[in-house]
Amino acid sequence: MSLVSVPDTLSVDRPADTIRWAAEQFGAHALVVTASFEDAVLVHVAATAVPGIEIVLLDTQYLFAETKWLVDELTKKLDLNLRIVHPLPEVQPDNLWQSDVEACCAIRKVEPLQRSLTGKAGWITGVRRVDGPTRANTPIASFDIGRNITKINPLAGFSDDDMLLYAQLHDLPANPLTERGYPSIGCWPCTRPVAEGEDRRNGRWSGNAKTECGLHG
Repeated sequence: MSLVSVPDTLSVDRPADTIRWAAEQFGAHALVVTASFEDAVLVHVAATAVPGIEIVLLDTQYLFAETKWLVDELTKKLDLNLRIVHPLPEVQPDNLWQSDVEACCAIRKVEPLQRSLTGKAGWITGVRRVDGPTRANTPIASFDIGRNITKINPLAGFSDDDMLLYAQLHDLPANPLTERGYPSIGCWPCTRPVAEGEDRRNGRWSGNAKTECGLHG
């Protein structure tokens, strides 16, 4: 990816300004926010900065019940313009995650993401630098050459404390799994709680060398 020129006035501690800049740059209709609903912060920032902005949830067929609960709560609370993107019809629940996690993510995450980005100029994500070593240098905005789209990461500079404070200030519900030791939440077969001192991403695809689902690298 190559960096995108962003105004000097944009700051990592004002994510709403970044989203409003993206709407002015590309048009609100040309933006899409992909949210995992691991927490409520990205969705709240986006929906309040640009009301009616499209929020996409990739339904992998294996979302936690707690994640679905948070989706419902935020949709009602924020009157979200939510679009749920499913895998292709021929993809049915199976045990592929037991034998080939790369292939499972490819058909349940990567391909649906590609469809959700079709016709869009800007892709807004919740990627943060503190998520792990592979994300430590995440810019506020860059051009994703492979997907031919500008990728915007308004929360790139947010720490865990920033996320918690934002949620408290705006009285946002939390994904119940976070209180049970899940700092990073994906699909239930491939997500586990982490022990104290472990990297937050260690609970994803535990026992595999895999660290990313393919959406962000």
